Amino acid sequence: MRQYNEIKTTYPEAILLFRVGDFYETFGQDAITASQILGIVLTKRSNGAAADMELAGFPHHSLQTYLPKLVKAGQRVAICDQLEDPKQTKTIVKRGVTELVTPGITYSDQILNGKSNNYLAAIHVHKQKAGLSLVDVSTGEFYVAQGPLLYIDRLLQSFAPKELLFAKPAKNKLQEHFSGSWYDFGLEDWVFQSDYSYEVVTGHFNTQSLKGFGIEEMDLAIPCAGAILHYLSATRNNKIDHITALQRIVEDDFMWMDRFTQRNLELFHSNAADGLSLREVIDQTVSPMGGRLLTRWLAMPLKDQKAIEYRLEKVRILTGKFSATQKIREVLEGLYDVERLASKVSTGKVNPRELLQVKRSIEGIREIKKGVEPLGASFVQMMADLPDLSPLYDLISDWILPEPAVLISKGGVIANGRNEELDEYRELLTHGKDKLKGVQERESKASGIPSLKLAYNNVFGYYLEVRNTHKDKVPEGWIRKQTLVNAERYITEELKEWEAKILGAEEKALGLETSLYQELLQSLIPYVLPLQKAARKLAELDVYSGFSQLAKRSKYVEPTFHDGDSFSIESGRHPVIEKALPVGQAYIPNSLELSDKNQQIMMITGPNMSGKSALLRQTALISILAQMGCFVPAKSAQLPIIEKVFVRVGASDNISQGESTFMVEMNETASILNSLSRNSLVLLDEIGRGTSTFDGISIAWAIAEFLHEHPARPKTLFATHYHELNEMEKQFDRIVNYSVSIKEVKNQIVFMRKLVPGGSEHSFGIHVAQMAGMPSFVISKAQKILKNLENSREQKPSATSQEMQLSFFNLDDPLLEDLKDEIKDLDIDTLTPVEALMFLSQIKKKLGNSGQ
Repeated sequence: MRQYNEIKTTYPEAILLFRVGDFYETFGQDAITASQILGIVLTKRSNGAAADMELAGFPHHSLQTYLPKLVKAGQRVAICDQLEDPKQTKTIVKRGVTELVTPGITYSDQILNGKSNNYLAAIHVHKQKAGLSLVDVSTGEFYVAQGPLLYIDRLLQSFAPKELLFAKPAKNKLQEHFSGSWYDFGLEDWVFQSDYSYEVVTGHFNTQSLKGFGIEEMDLAIPCAGAILHYLSATRNNKIDHITALQRIVEDDFMWMDRFTQRNLELFHSNAADGLSLREVIDQTVSPMGGRLLTRWLAMPLKDQKAIEYRLEKVRILTGKFSATQKIREVLEGLYDVERLASKVSTGKVNPRELLQVKRSIEGIREIKKGVEPLGASFVQMMADLPDLSPLYDLISDWILPEPAVLISKGGVIANGRNEELDEYRELLTHGKDKLKGVQERESKASGIPSLKLAYNNVFGYYLEVRNTHKDKVPEGWIRKQTLVNAERYITEELKEWEAKILGAEEKALGLETSLYQELLQSLIPYVLPLQKAARKLAELDVYSGFSQLAKRSKYVEPTFHDGDSFSIESGRHPVIEKALPVGQAYIPNSLELSDKNQQIMMITGPNMSGKSALLRQTALISILAQMGCFVPAKSAQLPIIEKVFVRVGASDNISQGESTFMVEMNETASILNSLSRNSLVLLDEIGRGTSTFDGISIAWAIAEFLHEHPARPKTLFATHYHELNEMEKQFDRIVNYSVSIKEVKNQIVFMRKLVPGGSEHSFGIHVAQMAGMPSFVISKAQKILKNLENSREQKPSATSQEMQLSFFNLDDPLLEDLKDEIKDLDIDTLTPVEALMFLSQIKKKLGNSGQ
């Protein structure tokens, strides 16, 4: 326990898995936590003079079953192993932490999600700017970025790191500006010092400066990169040669989307429990590498038209050559995760079966190189610099058995013929037991004991068992070791000699295989970089082929880009809603056109459920898909390069921070209005609805006017319930009224979900309430209140006014005639008892108010 406590003191924040014999044990608070997360038994053990201590453990071979559960629960886990053979020491076995696994640092397939990166991030905030670095140790990707807090916040939302590092004194500042579902961990302030971090980063890449990575002047990002490398070293993750490059994320290279826009568009996660995200709908990739690359492309749509058109060209070729594309996809689907396998090779964590996966993947790469030839010069050129991995294929073939054990510790991994000494041991193991069988048969004949049995146990090794009926025939040289009820067990000198040879051969063969396997892993290191390069090419090809599959199956078209100001979509559709529709139900498409010159703002009115929000979202999604290099759900799309997309759709209370729906709405809208730039696309839905009607109309009008007069002239879709905003068309040149059409049939409305010119004068809210199953009493009451309000529109609506109480009949009015009409209109067959009582109560109130 003294040894345990000394090691635990070094890793106080981690659960310490302490190897004791064949078990990993946890003690004290660690045991309580582990038992709760893992569902294992919590017991106690005596701790000498101290009090009893809690204890929970599991067999060492179950590590890969229990470790992922602890890490997924957000725990840091220090694995403490026995560093020497217990047989070779007479004192307590030397132990030490061999690996520290955290939510952001893992190579385990049981923890990692194949199609998602597992990023470890570090952040460094200074005033209104911040630096950020991200690394995925399982793939070797390493990024840095620097910029305004909003930009860094957007990157955090896009990359969704599992763990975030920060300087301990900056914790409050971090919580003030950023929030996410990551696990955070504070480091000492000095880790983020410029000189130290610069030295750490240049030391890792073995360079004199960071100019080659284009980050020499990034004074906030470099400390983050240094902090990550420091943290990897501190957690015993020193084998990181597969992290070979540091990429800079340049803010101006990608379309801007803030965290609210990403959330409102449901790019990565649906806001509904059983809903679909855009990523899920467009992901047709068949390999883990492709799935991860798709996520990065979605997080960072391009702004460079040539780069976008390069991607679109690839998708166009693959879409046109469907048969050849399908063959390539079949091969891609059979590949393993080459990128993560390369990282495992570099760190020495690759097992023999995974080396065979590398070998089979190399076969697939060869097939793909041939498979792209029918696609033409563009793809042949793209795949021309795929590295030749034939030497690696031969190396694995020469060293590894065709069907090796999963773990080197089990033996049976290294191919026959690689090492003479190993072959000799294996020969002895294979035929040694035949020798023992020969001893048993010879002794049986010589002694005349026909039922002589040869067996083995851990107490005294191989032995001969003689039944009591033949024990008088036992030769003089045999040595008795055990007496049973019906038999006796003996050993002989010859038996012991063969036993020593056989058991010694097994132990020596295992040790030799382990040594040879480590030698092989060292010889594989030069192939890590070519494997990573191949993985990147395969991922790119997978995304292109996935886009072509999507285009073919879902009837997407190639968008075109121009240098003008018009934004035109013909028969556009919402990709997610379209996918979620019942089989046989078609999505109703809509066309729209925006222009800086004559139709900058489309003011869209129409009832709830008519499709206004869907129209807004699909416009943004089509633009994002196009700039990813993907075909789009439309009949045609002629687009400019959009630099920024802002979507303000819906709101919810942020009660935990004391913010109402309206406050959240105003915060998000203010962020949009303060961030506008040339070629912005702004999509606003129901701005101002969180406050009183007159306040809401005033705010919405002022926002629309601000957007109209802004020198950037952002292209805007403005959906609203406030029909008063239709008046803006008359006063502002570039505001045009549209509405989502409906049909009214026998006092019922049918949503046509079609965008038509001209504003709408009605919200049809009461009709929507009726469709939702609102009690008929409420509907009837609401219709009368609405009629009264429309007749007295010049008066401010008040829930307590006489008009709202419908007591506007004068004593000389035909009140009884009015009551008769109400009773005649009443549908008694659908009236519930409660509604009937409420109706009677209402009549009584009317009579009382009239004095009758």
